[in-house]
Amino acid sequence: MRSIEEFEFHHTLEATPGLSIVFFTGVGCASCRHWKRLFETQPPDFPDLQLFEVDAERSQALTREFDVFHLPALFLYRDGQFHRPLQAEASPQGLQRAIELALELPSEEAP
Repeated sequence: MRSIEEFEFHHTLEATPGLSIVFFTGVGCASCRHWKRLFETQPPDFPDLQLFEVDAERSQALTREFDVFHLPALFLYRDGQFHRPLQAEASPQGLQRAIELALELPSEEAP
């Protein structure tokens, strides 16, 4: 998982092929720590998947841009373009299924 800040965010994602998950986190967020362990130990089964972590406290402009009110928040990108937010159970199977379902749906407008 790569940390990414607001000043490199859009450029980096636009240049990233395949699937990407943007993961908004916070230092005091227990659920965020659980998700991070999940990503590190049992990542979703997509060979080209890239994971990007945004510290919501340090990158407040991005946090506002994405209307993040609760942490963690997950967003799916496809070939450098915003695809849609992800809502998933915090389990390997739940995340895998949420990504599969999101890919079956059309892209949403970027925040």
